[in-house]
Amino acid sequence: MTSSASFAAEPHVVQSGESLYTIARNNSTTVETLTGLNKINGTSLLPGQTVFVPSYPKQYTVKQGDRLFPISLNLNVSYSSLKDANPQLKDVNLIYPGQLIDVPSAVNAAPVQQPEPAKQPAPAADSVSSQAKEVAALVNKERQNAGLPALALDEELSSVALVKAKDMIQQNYFSHTSPVYGSPFDMMKRFGITYSAAGENIAKGQSSAAEVMQDWMNSQGHRENILSSSYDSIGIGYYQGAWVQLFKK
Repeated sequence: MTSSASFAAEPHVVQSGESLYTIARNNSTTVETLTGLNKINGTSLLPGQTVFVPSYPKQYTVKQGDRLFPISLNLNVSYSSLKDANPQLKDVNLIYPGQLIDVPSAVNAAPVQQPEPAKQPAPAADSVSSQAKEVAALVNKERQNAGLPALALDEELSSVALVKAKDMIQQNYFSHTSPVYGSPFDMMKRFGITYSAAGENIAKGQSSAAEVMQDWMNSQGHRENILSSSYDSIGIGYYQGAWVQLFKK
């Protein structure tokens, strides 16, 4: 059995008069998600301050063989919320290729606030495996076909992606939020990775770079990360069936 999930966020510069509530409302998310994502204590914001807001696809185009529950997993939203957002589906088992499905906002509970951990040096950059290089080549082939510039394969970012892949196997979970390192943003910051925009694709169970790329490209959220013009670098990690792509600019 294979699985995949995507995660992305974009920076937002706070304007005069904006609040966490208005930013959350305008970006189809929640105040709790924003405070958790940005480690904000309280609700005060200053004009010019940068906060990250999650970006979600607003609609999903059904592909051949799709079913609603796997779609919910790929889009990182609950099955029940996906059903509730699409009352036009009289029978959720009857969806067809080309049909548009509305995607609800992903609502994440704010994590427990903890002291900011000391930055850790990125692991030694000898972890860009042959699988990672093959995925990078396939990513840039897709970007070339879409008329987009290639992403640079970043060794430090790949080292962090490898840590995440190992963490998923060793801690036995499949999620963008690590029980050890937190969100992808927390993890990058902990290892001293700076960015102005960032995202993550994860997958588990695929046996080859070609298979995992096919699964990612057949999923709207993952494909949008791979073909995003917001990124210029990619890090890739593979460990015992777990695949991680980290994107940044």
